[in-house]
Amino acid sequence: MIPSDTSAATAPAAPSVPSSARADAFRPLLLGAAEPAAEAALAALLGSGLVRGVHDRIDEQVAELVRCSAPGERWDRGRLERAVAEVYGGAPSRRYGTWVWYPWTGRLVHLLPAEEFRRVRTDRNRDKITRAGQRRLLGCRIGVIGLSVGNSAALTCAMEGVGGSFRLADFDRVGLSNLNRLRAGVHDLGVEKTVLCARQMYEIDPYLDIEIHRAGVTEETIGDFFDGSGASGVPGAGLDLLVEECDTLWVKAAAREHARARRVSVLMDANDRGLLDVERFDLEPDRPLFHGRAGAMTAREVLDLDDRAARELLLRIVDESRLSPAMTDALGRIGRTLSSWPQLASGVALGGALVADAARRVLLGGPVPSGRYYVDLEALVGGAAGAVPNPQGAAS
Repeated sequence: MIPSDTSAATAPAAPSVPSSARADAFRPLLLGAAEPAAEAALAALLGSGLVRGVHDRIDEQVAELVRCSAPGERWDRGRLERAVAEVYGGAPSRRYGTWVWYPWTGRLVHLLPAEEFRRVRTDRNRDKITRAGQRRLLGCRIGVIGLSVGNSAALTCAMEGVGGSFRLADFDRVGLSNLNRLRAGVHDLGVEKTVLCARQMYEIDPYLDIEIHRAGVTEETIGDFFDGSGASGVPGAGLDLLVEECDTLWVKAAAREHARARRVSVLMDANDRGLLDVERFDLEPDRPLFHGRAGAMTAREVLDLDDRAARELLLRIVDESRLSPAMTDALGRIGRTLSSWPQLASGVALGGALVADAARRVLLGGPVPSGRYYVDLEALVGGAAGAVPNPQGAAS
């Protein structure tokens, strides 16, 4: 049944309804069902021809809310139905919560209000994450640069409730060769990676705050990416943590320089041997970039390197001696018999888990020292010969 009323005082107000859906849209339209203008806005949306399907399971969501709010209670059918009716406060169910329209799919979905939605959606996190911890995490802003490997990290953070605001940067679009590791379908070919990632995250939680930087980060825009004074228009909306997964050497260096200046931690999954790199510039504002592997070289100096010098620097940064045999073998063949660095979906999925886990603990004040940590599945499962021992915590 479609809206006309709700009691959710915190639901978003009904904005104007678009007359068409842009092909590059990435933000959902939220209609607070209790707002006075919601009925007319929803009717206009339904009459626009833009809605391809309505998904209304609000009674089941409210029942989950009731049960997770009192997990020790026994709920027979009648008692549960009465509790659900109490949540509605005498109003029709269609006027409770939020109606969310996703323009890229045309779906209209009926959901709980933001606070209740998040309580139920993250209920199974307890008490690996306490409710107080979950609220603290939702107040954090995470930046992600590079959205192939970074896509997995961003989505895992969104699923786990690690971060309520995100800033995503990538200049690239989805290509067919990305589908070996990127959670996307053939219908996503040609979509900007920032747009794809934002859409996927909003489908997990439409109440997120996500900004995208479609051109990636450049010398002119990297400050705005960190401070939020450009794309967001909100001065002072700085990052609490950075996930750096970009292939461009200058971006790697410049991002760390800006993070260090702002005392922002940087996490990086190297997508080889389960390597997670942690730089706690929040605790060590004078820490050398890349654990000192780049010496005193600055991002400005990186721009002046020729191809050979840039490759040598990159190998020092990733520690060539500890690369996997497959990656070591690939180094001399990239550009000849290989088109790019070899990557697997399993490694990218593992990297997303490693980054999200570390991000959660860093943002909650847990003991995550700077260093390089290996979760090498070939060493841990089956004990492959020559595998990297577990793990290397301190920088070396």
